[in-house]
Amino acid sequence: MSAEEYRRQLAALAEATARRDADLLATERAYHDGAATATAELVRAEAVAAAAERRAAALTASVAGVDREASRIWSVLRAMHRRRPGWTARVGEPPEPLLPQSADLGYPDQSVPEARALALLDRASRRISQAKRGIPRPAPPRRVLPLLPVVGAAAAAFTALFAAGLVTLGGGYTTMQLVLRTAGWSVFFVAPFTGLPLAATLLDRLFGSRLDIGAIGLLVLGGMAAASGISIALAH
Repeated sequence: MSAEEYRRQLAALAEATARRDADLLATERAYHDGAATATAELVRAEAVAAAAERRAAALTASVAGVDREASRIWSVLRAMHRRRPGWTARVGEPPEPLLPQSADLGYPDQSVPEARALALLDRASRRISQAKRGIPRPAPPRRVLPLLPVVGAAAAAFTALFAAGLVTLGGGYTTMQLVLRTAGWSVFFVAPFTGLPLAATLLDRLFGSRLDIGAIGLLVLGGMAAASGISIALAH
């Protein structure tokens, strides 16, 4: 072997050794980077799991509190109606809780309607306490007073149109037509007052209030205006 060939082989060996060392260094660096990434992912997963456990514990405590309050309110309600025949059976057992939708499970950004449930329970508790103490319900809020004539007018208009239809059907002199005409005029006379039960139900459910003299006057005023307008329109 000549000296020139020997030098070429030494150069090739040095190049191969350098390439091997570079590959080993790159492999070791990639291994360390992958291990660091895996460690970071593991830490992040553990943090998410811990947050989920804390959220589940908080939700469990909240649900337990809501269930206890609902059971207490239901027991008080049953005790109030125990002296009235038939009322306890009508109240029955507490309803089963509604299961949450799948969108409400497992996501930290999903809001649970805890405040709404607690507000409903608090409202029911106040209503029962007021009923036990005999406290009268408050008058309607001032912001709904302008709407009362509209409710009275709408209910009276519907009733007056129904009464006008009965009167029209009873235009002859047979027994059935006389009955229809009499029923139509009777319904027409009570038309201005038909908004009272509707408004009372809405005020009770939405605001927990009752109809006072002023609210009744506004409802009847709107009903009389609507009934009079329909009567004049049909007369012409």
